[in-house]
Amino acid sequence: MARPVVGIIGNQYLINDQYPAHAGGTMNSEAVARVSGCMPLLIPADPRFVTVPELLERCDGFILTGGRPNVHPEEYGEAETEAHGAFDRARDAITLPLVRSCVESGHPFLGICRGFQEVNVAMGGSLFPEIRDLPGRDNHRMPPEGTLEEKFALRHTVSFSENGVFHRLMGAQTVMTNTLHGQGIKHAGSRVVIDGHAPDGTPEATYIEGAPGFTLAVQWHPEWDAVNDPVSRPLFKAFGAAVHSWADGRQAFSMLRSA
Repeated sequence: MARPVVGIIGNQYLINDQYPAHAGGTMNSEAVARVSGCMPLLIPADPRFVTVPELLERCDGFILTGGRPNVHPEEYGEAETEAHGAFDRARDAITLPLVRSCVESGHPFLGICRGFQEVNVAMGGSLFPEIRDLPGRDNHRMPPEGTLEEKFALRHTVSFSENGVFHRLMGAQTVMTNTLHGQGIKHAGSRVVIDGHAPDGTPEATYIEGAPGFTLAVQWHPEWDAVNDPVSRPLFKAFGAAVHSWADGRQAFSMLRSA
């Protein structure tokens, strides 16, 4: 039996700092294939090559991946500054309307890091350009040195709302996660429910209130060691269940209906 197809949003990338490409982390594909039980398909997130209606027709779910470029501040009504970093306007043009379409149609998606931020912006929210510059906030960025294991090491807790979506999913109200991001939610978008926070108050887990399908998003990187990690595995398994449900009957599957 054919596996459901999960579109993994790719990022623009230069091979040898010269040859343009679309790229996606192998760990995203591994998590989708080995934990979610779906077929990973890398999406060139550029409106010159794909359209949102085509993606909705061909894919049964989506991973909104992390990436070094940030959502352009014009998308939430603010001026560009040096603190906002690099951008990928082509990806903005695909992912923001894709999120809104999925929210309405019931197509499942899982937002990760930049994808978490895209979900908030797509729903009318805004972002802080640099979390570590805010009073009382920690540095959530990737450590500049070390192995991948050290960069993706568990660094802080995330606490979920009691009996909320993530609490029920994880079977625990507090978990340990990695952290590799500079930006974060400033104002939550319409229907965006912040269901988990880091110890410094930074939003770390969200879902869309009233959406018919799976709309979970997290600020950390659960794709790292998703096969073994006790926090990552249930997240990708639940996402996979939602994708399989959609593929079987084009029916929405929502964590919000879980008791």
